[in-house]
Amino acid sequence: MTSISFESANQPEVIALIAELDAYQDTLYPPEARYALDLASLTQPNVVFAVARDAGGRAVGCGAIVLGLEFGELKRMFVSPTARGKGLAKRLLARLESEAAARGCKLVTLESGPYQLEALALYAQCGYARRGPYGSYADDPLSVFMEKRIDVKAPGADPA
Repeated sequence: MTSISFESANQPEVIALIAELDAYQDTLYPPEARYALDLASLTQPNVVFAVARDAGGRAVGCGAIVLGLEFGELKRMFVSPTARGKGLAKRLLARLESEAAARGCKLVTLESGPYQLEALALYAQCGYARRGPYGSYADDPLSVFMEKRIDVKAPGADPA
């Protein structure tokens, strides 16, 4: 069974996982079409960073939401190929959304690429809808923009 917890991105095992994501994206997109956050950005106080670990404690997935004034942005969402097909990405995304909502976030946005069909299908399945560029992004054929409204849970609110 995998566990998901909020941890620092600044760990050798997590850095290796992010490097695996970068290597994968290097095969799909030119550098100017990639908007990845660096390690220093992932360790800022406004970033919720989650790590998924397998039964042996090995990091097999990660994701982040950068919390801003108007929205949170999903970044660095990745599940290692060895851990795919078990619903881990959905669980990881739900955990990130839940924490972002608990911190007052009402809207999660993301920028992905058109060649990551599995990721786009996951986001659509989880309630994300396509939208136009946001923030400082420009319209780009190598970018797909999506968003999802999330419910902010009031402290002590009935979860039903």
